[in-house]
Amino acid sequence: MIQIYNNTEEINTVAADLFVAAAQKAIAEKGKFTVVLTGGSSPAGIYKLLASDDYKTKIDWSKVFIFWGDERWVPLNDDLSNAKMSYAALLSHVPIPKANIFEMYKDGVTPEDYAVTYEESIREVLGNEGKFDLILLGMGDDGHTASLFPGQAVLEEQNKWVSAYYLEPQKMHRITLTAPLINKAEKIIVVAFGEKKAPALKEVTTGTYNPTTYPMQLIKPVSGELLFLVDKSAAGTN
Repeated sequence: MIQIYNNTEEINTVAADLFVAAAQKAIAEKGKFTVVLTGGSSPAGIYKLLASDDYKTKIDWSKVFIFWGDERWVPLNDDLSNAKMSYAALLSHVPIPKANIFEMYKDGVTPEDYAVTYEESIREVLGNEGKFDLILLGMGDDGHTASLFPGQAVLEEQNKWVSAYYLEPQKMHRITLTAPLINKAEKIIVVAFGEKKAPALKEVTTGTYNPTTYPMQLIKPVSGELLFLVDKSAAGTN
């Protein structure tokens, strides 16, 4: 389902409200809330809103478990780190136990080995069902999401929940959740704004199925809900 808003401020508010509702529901029903954060510029406003006084008191952060959808294989203090942005905008401002945060990077190990460790951590928290309560995703101008980039072998992955590989065009390693794991989630929210996203969004939502070119098309929840929150520019309705 696609919901179109006038601007990013409206998107941020809706996304923050959905985050709070999902957290409250999961904690009430299961005693914990498992959520996957996304990086890039898109979610920063959402995170800052969640960290504000109006929002952060609505969630029992001691029962929140944080994972990431993907990460550049860089140290946590690197400006390219998704985790660094998430801490700056949200995690450093809410009372969440350090043990509940599962960063997608570790010094001294290979990204491939850490992908195995990260999957083990997910299984420890979620069990073998692997069903997150909420996954936040962005979408690139090229139609990629997480580190599922066009033309990469990771798009064919059917068994691993987490995969790491060298992305030649960017000359760096990436680590990512795979489409089969993402698709298990209870709710998936994709945030996209700006006119540069319009061509890819149109192809992803109404074009021919071609996930090798537009990997976002791989995101099709098994039983959960997929929701696109976009502005008029991304929707091409400006």
